[in-house]
Amino acid sequence: MTVDDTGSGAGAQRGPDGGPAHPAGPAGPDASAIPDVDDEKADGESTKNPLALQLEQLILGADRRYTPFQAARSAGVSMELASRFWRAMGFPDIGQAKALTEADVLALRRLAGLVEAGLLSEAMAVQVARSTGQTTARLAEWQIDSFLEGLTEPPEPGMTRTEVTYPLIELLLPELEEFLVYVWRRQLAAATGRVVQAADDEEMVDRRLAVGFADLVGFTRLTRRMEEEELGELVEAFETTAADLVAAHGGRLIKTLGDEVLYAADDAGVAAEIALRLIETMANDETMPELRVGIAFGTVTTRMGDVFGTTVNLASRLTSIAPRDAVLVDGAFAEELTRTGDAPASEAQAAEAAAAAEKEGEEPPSYRFALQPMWQRPVRGLGIVEPWLLARRT
Repeated sequence: MTVDDTGSGAGAQRGPDGGPAHPAGPAGPDASAIPDVDDEKADGESTKNPLALQLEQLILGADRRYTPFQAARSAGVSMELASRFWRAMGFPDIGQAKALTEADVLALRRLAGLVEAGLLSEAMAVQVARSTGQTTARLAEWQIDSFLEGLTEPPEPGMTRTEVTYPLIELLLPELEEFLVYVWRRQLAAATGRVVQAADDEEMVDRRLAVGFADLVGFTRLTRRMEEEELGELVEAFETTAADLVAAHGGRLIKTLGDEVLYAADDAGVAAEIALRLIETMANDETMPELRVGIAFGTVTTRMGDVFGTTVNLASRLTSIAPRDAVLVDGAFAEELTRTGDAPASEAQAAEAAAAAEKEGEEPPSYRFALQPMWQRPVRGLGIVEPWLLARRT
């Protein structure tokens, strides 16, 4: 939870009437001069469900002890910096309600300590707070909406959800916490391994990747015809299938947008395999709409787990013009597949290579993919592009 950002330096604070507090000497306001706000009256807490308060204490593992100003002072940071950190983590302003715990103080102290030690700049510490907050907020929402909601259905008639929720969370909390840390460490190890393999320092930030968009065809029309529950099930099935295929074949799921997924891969052959697997898998499922995929290869800027740049924009544009149940790629991607030996530059070249190998008594080259040049066309914001149709080579 965060605070009202009321000043530009350490100890900036609002008084009881909402105006600026008067400093008590060079060290700032005296703590004894700041009235403790009754958290039963502050910020509407008196109307909060008692179970919600009990669950909050169970999950946080500590009692509410501090106002935001008291927490910032205990952590040894300015109110301005504390406010920046809390807002970056996605917590709302709470005025001066006594709603913060020792864990909030420790989190502030740790972030500020990383800055003081020179391990992170202040801007980077805020970015760490923001990326962590955004990621875990989505995870928490998903777990409550899709997981705990189903598990807390009363097992017997006469029992209330309230009677089930608390003991269930009490049992689940340590297990989910351990699992979260395990997955995070695994993902951190994989991401670190990819980065340190970069050729130079610049490539660590702006890397050459294959970026693919997969888009369900006619999704807008489906939203008008299907019930909300059916639509939700379809989107979940699509996202789950896409996520599994991307992970299984060595790609990385960047994000899902309901009817669209964005993924990336270091290797063009991996990105091509994922795209074709997606098309084939969805085509074999009668409940799924048709799919189209666009892939581009080039320099990509990565920030907070997302990808940006011309390569990403080109992949998106290729998806919008791709035929149904087909994959369109850009020229750079086609060249990369050719360079790595995953696809011939043309069928004529493949035939020549096969004839030469046969003449020498050798095995002909084994190509996984075929590329067919399509008509050049203008693409909004990117000029003239020549897309290639990607297919499996039989």
